[in-house]
Amino acid sequence: MTRWNVYVTNEIPQPALDLLAEHCDIEVNREGRVLSKPALLEKIRGRDAVLCLLTDLIDTEVLKAAAGTKIFANYAVGFNNIDIPSATELGIMISNTPGVLTDTTAEMAWALLFSVARRVAESDRYTREGKFEGWGPLLFLGQDVMNKTMGIIGAGRIGLSFAKRAPAFAMKVLYTGRAPNLQFEKETGGQFVNLETLLKTSDFVSIHTPLLPETFHLIGEKEFGLMKKTAILINTSRGPVVDELALVKALKSGEIWGAGLDVYEWEPKLAEGLSKLDNVTLCPHIASATIDTRTKMGLIAVSNILAAMKGELPPNCLNPEVYKK
Repeated sequence: MTRWNVYVTNEIPQPALDLLAEHCDIEVNREGRVLSKPALLEKIRGRDAVLCLLTDLIDTEVLKAAAGTKIFANYAVGFNNIDIPSATELGIMISNTPGVLTDTTAEMAWALLFSVARRVAESDRYTREGKFEGWGPLLFLGQDVMNKTMGIIGAGRIGLSFAKRAPAFAMKVLYTGRAPNLQFEKETGGQFVNLETLLKTSDFVSIHTPLLPETFHLIGEKEFGLMKKTAILINTSRGPVVDELALVKALKSGEIWGAGLDVYEWEPKLAEGLSKLDNVTLCPHIASATIDTRTKMGLIAVSNILAAMKGELPPNCLNPEVYKK
């Protein structure tokens, strides 16, 4: 039986690696960090397939170095780390892991929302530092969530999953996107509005749009100026959708009340001053970080690789036009 040669750019849950090892000779980066560009170029040469992560920049240089490689299977839903047009030109299939992390990411957005609204992270630090000396009527006053207006930017799978939880808190749901989404409205009671109306009206704004040329810095200085001073911004999508320097300015000045972030514009670097602010909750890109979800992501990535190795079209191929039977 043919055993294919596969490189895995970082450790992923063991069940996925075990499945891959049943059919392939694998090498895994066990260093616990993202490979440097020279190291990545060296490691991918001569491989039948590469299982890569969102943190790996798979550009034209990398793809050209992977001559003969059939597929780069991205361990992520997003794929803005990969130059898909170059991959297509070079005849390399690209796949992702959609669907599996929809509810998990939506849950994380809600976790951030509550953390910011009720100042959970801030009060946790306060308590751990031994500053808690007893109950006080003004101690860590936060924002109510019930009966407020939720604004959702992006009505795709994750935006829908997030919105479906809002009625539990008697929230009015507004949403915006490229066009009205009838399924979204049917399942959530949401109302389609333009971005300006959403920002002016919403108590909470949660971002669930992909990173595209038209969504880069979708939320910046102008948009923060439209929001309520009591508004809270949540971003679990992609960092560059928000102008992070403008966000720091808005949080410092009180232009908005708070923010909860799981992604960053220059990830893993943070904009200067962001980490010093108490009115922002910061997480290290962990929206999909549950045992079940991360394992399922790995198994999907492996299934894409195994299909490609068998001469089949991977179930989650992003450029099926390069597939050859």
